[in-house]
This record gives sequence, structure tokens and C-alpha cells, in this order.
Amino acid sequence: MARSIISTPSAPAAIGPYSQAVKVGNQVFLSGQIGLDPASMELVEGIEAQAVRVFENLKAVAEAAGTSFAEVAKITIYLTDLANFGVVNEVMTRYFAEPYPARATVGVRELPRGALVEADLTIVLD
Repeated sequence: MARSIISTPSAPAAIGPYSQAVKVGNQVFLSGQIGLDPASMELVEGIEAQAVRVFENLKAVAEAAGTSFAEVAKITIYLTDLANFGVVNEVMTRYFAEPYPARATVGVRELPRGALVEADLTIVLD
């Protein structure tokens, strides 16, 4: 199966040896995004702003792949403080409608650049 690399300047450039997303067959695997502003490559301030930026970055990559959040099968969210679970849930409802994708939320000790939240997606195309 051929694989293609997805990239867009509307999301932060990779800060390591990885691609923003990889499409294989009818699946698109989006790398984790943190709350980096794609223009400045600076982390935005606060959990709500970071969560919004994470979903905006993921949305930009999904659109570059020719798809949308309506096709998301699985999302994984990483939080440095599980007390922020409710805030991230509320922000997520701004971007996803029922039926929601499958999801895991994982508490982690730290994230790149001191981020408070990170998320990655798997999209299955029709």
C-alpha cells in the first residue's frame, strides 16, 4: 500500500523527525499536536487556549489531507494535569459532534516545550 505524507503551513512544522500526518490506504494518522501557534512557533498561554490551538492545528492537518473531524475514528489526548480534563472536554465539544470518535485520555508527567495538552488523531476515510 502506498503511503503519502501530509503537510501544511497552517499547522506548526514538525519539531522532530516526524511528519504532520501520513496517509496509508483509507487511513490518515495525524501526529501529536501541542498548542504551538503555527506562525510564531510559540506555545500559547493557558490550558483553554492550548486546547483550542491543539484542535485548530489538528483541523488544519486534517483539511490538508482532504478530510475533516467528521471522519475521525480515534483521538488520544495527553494531559500534564488531569484536573484539566473538564476544560479539554468542553473545548473538544466545539470541534466534534455526536457520535463522538473513540478516545483515550492519558495523564503524563510532561510534554514537549512545557505544553499542558497534546492530542493525536486517526482518521478513516469513507
